[in-house]
Amino acid sequence: MVTRVPNTLPTTFEDLCRLHWPRPIHDAGDYENTAEMVDRLALLAKRTEDQDDYLEALSTLIEKYDKDLFVDDERGAGAAIKTLRYLMEGQKLSASDLGRLMGNRPLGAAILRGERKISRANSQVLGNHFKVNPALFFQP
Repeated sequence: MVTRVPNTLPTTFEDLCRLHWPRPIHDAGDYENTAEMVDRLALLAKRTEDQDDYLEALSTLIEKYDKDLFVDDERGAGAAIKTLRYLMEGQKLSASDLGRLMGNRPLGAAILRGERKISRANSQVLGNHFKVNPALFFQP
């Protein structure tokens, strides 16, 4: 069952944990709940340091789940990055713009350099932004 995230989010790490405890993701329900919190935090215009830390913790849990669940495919990852670069060029977006879009400014450059993979949650954000199927960015 998916928990609903309130319209206003707590500003402290402890209060965010009371809302959704950062735990390893074991199934689709855990994933949906965690991704909903990540989406809400990523959309905040300004986050507190605790909110940034909490967002990073949840993003790390999602990345681990994605990595454990899906087999790496170098060609698929290369195609996803190539598609992302093409779409970014069309909108004149920089690596910093990409990072801000995903809620973590350095993440954009790391993805484009191939140092970080595009998580399922990030592929959803990218799909929504570029108005395309998120599967273009996330390759199982």
